Amino acid sequence: MRAGSVIIIVLAVIILNAGITMMIINGKDQSQSAPTPVASAEDASRQNSITAAVNAVEPAVVSINVIKTESIQIRRPFGIPFFDFFDFAPMQRQVQSIGTGIIYDPKGYIITNAHVVEGATQIKVVLPDKREFDATVLGVDDKHDIAKLKINGSRLTHARLGSSQNLIIGEWAIALGNPYGFLMNDSKPSVSVGVISALNRSFSPRADQRSYRNMIQTDAAINPGNSGGPLVNINGEVVGINTFIFSESGGNVGIGFAIPIDEVKSILTKL
Repeated sequence: MRAGSVIIIVLAVIILNAGITMMIINGKDQSQSAPTPVASAEDASRQNSITAAVNAVEPAVVSINVIKTESIQIRRPFGIPFFDFFDFAPMQRQVQSIGTGIIYDPKGYIITNAHVVEGATQIKVVLPDKREFDATVLGVDDKHDIAKLKINGSRLTHARLGSSQNLIIGEWAIALGNPYGFLMNDSKPSVSVGVISALNRSFSPRADQRSYRNMIQTDAAINPGNSGGPLVNINGEVVGINTFIFSESGGNVGIGFAIPIDEVKSILTKL
């Protein structure tokens, strides 16, 4: 066999092997990229009515940062009775507190609890996108614990106010708010999920003269800082304003109460 023929055969074998190798590599690349559609399908399967409701309402849930002035009575120094003869004037101190509100109108109108802004000398509203606005109190109903605020801003997302007339005991309930917001230093609200536990819960008038009637009871976790935040149904509609809890420890024990949104809407028209 001539040397030229041998060279041609060797080159042919090399080219054939190279082609086979490239086919194998391409096959591996395709097999490695194949799971991408599966991952997308898995992400889609995690979306449900609860996540859709949260996505609809979350941009309208705001943190309400309040500065209040409180008077402190000075105790007699060292507990010595002699100092009872002197009149020690109370001292003033600035106290910071936090609550939650919900934008219900694109013009910047906000619902929260009256007790959140009670005695406030300064109110700053922080949106989930971290924008901050000074808020004005347009009206307060102390008896029913509802306050109406206003901020001036553009591109304000608002939540839909639903109805509390046809709530079903046992249906999903979603609470959004800013519990312990100072500790977390985050403007995005927390989400907790439970059910409507009971309806039409009424309480005797309290020492502060507030009247809580026909309240919605829920086991969705509500903690300090949640006050004034929305209770939402599975359709992403606000059905109540989270207001207080029953707890000996001060933390959530699964017994929270919200003011029905139909009552809130009636109050807002008068403020």
